[in-house]
Amino acid sequence: MYLIEKTLGNINSRGELDLSAEGIKHDVLVLEQWEAQKSRCRKKSQFGYDIGLSLDRHIRLNDGDILLYDKANRYLLTVKIQLRRVMVVDLGLFGVEKITDLLTRAFELGHALGNQHWKAVIKGYCVFIPIVVADKMLASVMKSHGYIEGQYYFTEGEKVIPLLTPSESRLLFGGTEEAHTHVHIDH
Repeated sequence: MYLIEKTLGNINSRGELDLSAEGIKHDVLVLEQWEAQKSRCRKKSQFGYDIGLSLDRHIRLNDGDILLYDKANRYLLTVKIQLRRVMVVDLGLFGVEKITDLLTRAFELGHALGNQHWKAVIKGYCVFIPIVVADKMLASVMKSHGYIEGQYYFTEGEKVIPLLTPSESRLLFGGTEEAHTHVHIDH
């Protein structure tokens, strides 16, 4: 087993690491979003190697992080993180003039999300919701609660991660696969 206790950089910004050697065997450790939030994890790489992660709690893995580079054996191990898409509701786009109107909209949004048992993280005026159902279904739920297109949008999880702290990203992406969801759509 390879035990990884720190990252060596990122494949997208190689820095001082010389990866120019011919014939490098580039192995990948594919992590689901909930696995990437853990500081301890054990999983097989695409080449079948047993990989153990034992990272400091404040370390957050990013897509493309270099976990291992063995120049002599021409072996490179990077991480690929598969994140869910995210719906972003920007409460700043509602054009409300009074704080009470903004609080009302935020409360109504909380009710709509809670009714579906959907997770959410609030950062500034933005509410981030991991998508656990089809975009079309989510848009239908938002419409049934009085939201119109433009007050919310869908984006890739990778674009949201840099905006969040490690604990916020754990809240947003950790364990959404097990989330209990139900959707009511009026026809």
